[in-house]
Amino acid sequence: MSQRIDTDTAAIGEAAERLITAAASGVPCAPIRDLIGATDIAVAYEVQKHLTEAKLAAGATIVGRKIGLTSPAVQAQLGVDRPDFGVLFDDMVYDEDTVIPISRLLQPKAEAEVAFVLAEDLADGPLDIEQVRGAVAYAVAALEIVDSRVADWDIKFADTVADNASSGVYVLGARQVTLDEFEPIAAEMTMSINGETVSTGNGAACLGDPLNALSWLARTAREFGEPLRAGQVVLSGALGPMAPLTGGDVVRADITGLGSVTATFSKEEQ
Repeated sequence: MSQRIDTDTAAIGEAAERLITAAASGVPCAPIRDLIGATDIAVAYEVQKHLTEAKLAAGATIVGRKIGLTSPAVQAQLGVDRPDFGVLFDDMVYDEDTVIPISRLLQPKAEAEVAFVLAEDLADGPLDIEQVRGAVAYAVAALEIVDSRVADWDIKFADTVADNASSGVYVLGARQVTLDEFEPIAAEMTMSINGETVSTGNGAACLGDPLNALSWLARTAREFGEPLRAGQVVLSGALGPMAPLTGGDVVRADITGLGSVTATFSKEEQ
């Protein structure tokens, strides 16, 4: 057992360094499953923890979480039966009127989502749908720009978990709606890039209901010893297929009940 722990510790450090180097250099790296295995969830989250600690040490602040792998089709593609989560930092969010530098992203893809902002901690109790619904201050339309430090998006479950759930940046819409006015499962979504529709979907595509995703995250975050807190943002997962983007693109999502959200990217050389 001691040898296994030592081996895991070395592999975790090497995997984290590979991902950190890829992010810093802008050059995607080889998959890290050759270091930690493709399905070892505990070890993959330990790599993610290393990355989080490095970001915090560099001055970043945690502002929420994101949920990934909420689509049954994507779960089937990666051979998993559960979602995953990553950490949102204060340097990941952009206003709609700010041009996002494409240079900070390696292999970006856009997803349209429902984001929740919490009014209460989710640390105690059953953390079921009724409880998490009551803890939501408001919902807002969101664009998450997922990214992978792993070359060609050649990922399995452990790769994406370790790589902070393939997080990139995100943008929140202006309209803030309480759950008395908005039912997440009923949301219909259309996402376009440069005016061309590239994705459609609905609330049921996100673990059956974005509130199911929030409930799963609340329980899982508590299990990991870092429960969700009041004021945090939760990106609850894609409502439809993701779409690749490039420099100069303008991405817009329209979500019934929440309005629209737009993200604009700089051209390649800016």
